Amino acid sequence: MHIRFDIPADPAYPGRVAAVLSSVRLRKYGYIGAVLAAVGAIGLVVSRGSAWGEQVSLLCMPMVVGGLLSMLYAPWVRWRARRRSSGYAVEGGYDITDDNIMMRSGSESAGIAWDGVAQVRDTPEFWIVYVGRMPATVIPRRLMSAEDAETLRAFMAERGLLQSQ
Repeated sequence: MHIRFDIPADPAYPGRVAAVLSSVRLRKYGYIGAVLAAVGAIGLVVSRGSAWGEQVSLLCMPMVVGGLLSMLYAPWVRWRARRRSSGYAVEGGYDITDDNIMMRSGSESAGIAWDGVAQVRDTPEFWIVYVGRMPATVIPRRLMSAEDAETLRAFMAERGLLQSQ
């Protein structure tokens, strides 16, 4: 297998990459926030009919507010990442073989050996490549030919790396 494609200097592309990588890391804040907000809301409802209502509501209201702020943290970070990364638009490319993934961006280049890849998650626009538990890079499907994308998908599935998100 040898797949090669270029990444144009699109100002929106680095923001999309930053957003997808940060969403992977920040998903837990949304879950924690939802639980906090739900527990706080239930506590507020239950405290209405209780003799301890005033003391319980003093605890539950910050839980609701903290939960809502926690749920808003991930979208805020993604928005900032998109806004800040738009200035990093440079031409680049990928050179993917049976042995490794080589990436270049401007004058920088880096590679990841397939032997070091723990898993690859499938998202609507990208494949997120993990080395260990951390996302290391993304492979943009929309910039590849359909034939190359299917070849790479089959290669990753054959190696047991591909997981749907």
